[in-house]
Amino acid sequence: MHNTEGSEYDRLFYPFLFEGGKASIEDVLAQVRHSTLEKCREVIALRRATLEHSGKQIVAAGEAMARAFANGATLLAFGNGGSTTDAQDLVTELINPPYSGWSSLPAIALTNDIAVVTAVGNDVGFDNIYARQVIAFGRPGDISLGISTSGNSTNVLVALEQAKKQDLLTVGLTGYDGGKMMRSAAVDFCINSPSDHIPRIQEAQATAYHALIEAIHSLMTSTS
Repeated sequence: MHNTEGSEYDRLFYPFLFEGGKASIEDVLAQVRHSTLEKCREVIALRRATLEHSGKQIVAAGEAMARAFANGATLLAFGNGGSTTDAQDLVTELINPPYSGWSSLPAIALTNDIAVVTAVGNDVGFDNIYARQVIAFGRPGDISLGISTSGNSTNVLVALEQAKKQDLLTVGLTGYDGGKMMRSAAVDFCINSPSDHIPRIQEAQATAYHALIEAIHSLMTSTS
């Protein structure tokens, strides 16, 4: 607060700190509080919209995935950018469950092997970086889960289509209006978070896949 000039970065991202050099700590905290509450409202609203639009899909997908895991399935997860980290998080929580009563479930994040991703991207094309891994790892009865905020990511769609050809269960997480993924016959279950704000979509998708994880373990525990 004492630096009335600020760096170029400060002035770009926090202009309210330098408006005439008169910003007070109270004003800053009020704006931060308002911004935080608005984000919370948006997050809650989109989670509710996701439940309204895709609640039945979440339950049905969870049931199908639980049956697949009970029969020895491995889950293959993939996405781009922030969806890459979501795929990795999903796989991590399946392999290393956060609760002691949950069993480890086999899963692979197709985003992790950078040698494979760059080799396929360079030699065959970026659209095939996940499909080629589905060909290599996927077995009939396994689970393929693709994440795309737009629902239009070509490499995710191509991988889901390949998975369906190999008789894998296919699950998609989307945003916006669901995009091509929502309309694809290759996707068994499509869970949509209807928004055009990518950060909120990704937060809602994280809630959706954690709901899937909980449903899977609850169903597998109740039938064991």
